[in-house]
Amino acid sequence: MRKLYQALGLIALLLHTGLLGSAEMAPEAQRLAKDLDGMNVDRLWLSRHRVHWKTGEPYGPAPTDGKSHTHCSAFVAAFCYRHGLYILRPPEHSTTFLANAQYDWLQSDAGQKAGWQPVLGPMEAQRLANQGMVVVAAFKESDPKKHGHIAIVRPSTKSDSAILAEGPQIIQAGMDNYQSASLQEGFKHHRGAWPTGQIRFFSHDLKSNKP
Repeated sequence: MRKLYQALGLIALLLHTGLLGSAEMAPEAQRLAKDLDGMNVDRLWLSRHRVHWKTGEPYGPAPTDGKSHTHCSAFVAAFCYRHGLYILRPPEHSTTFLANAQYDWLQSDAGQKAGWQPVLGPMEAQRLANQGMVVVAAFKESDPKKHGHIAIVRPSTKSDSAILAEGPQIIQAGMDNYQSASLQEGFKHHRGAWPTGQIRFFSHDLKSNKP
């Protein structure tokens, strides 16, 4: 926790000196935002349904086992698939516990070879998204029997102070599907993930797509 507070203090200093800023949005970011909205995540990849991972369309009868059946990782995989980016997905890994697996994969040599780079914190994540980069926010549950979570950082003109307080703006599927929400809101079902700094960010340049 002390390290987190030290990091936040450093960010605040950089903001004060004018070395950081996230609100400016490049034309590429406007196109990225349009593409993200075009995924229609508010009506597809819905929880408590079986869905096709590439389209988010439901199929078959709804599960009756009482489980949440969320599709955050499938949504992220589908967006990347449509834009020629590879992130761990079926058939290389099933959709079961895929978010946890994507978290590990993004940090591995395989993730870096596929073009993903680690991002230093929420301020940088928002800044890169505002440049038109694809940025994902990922969290892995320590309990292997629990699902992690992953979302895409969407371009936003929210203030630096808002990013420090509630994280960058995201689009996600999950227990709750959001076209646009704060990272804090999107990851609320994973207690402590945002306050304790356990969420990791990774970026990929759309201009250097790799299959």
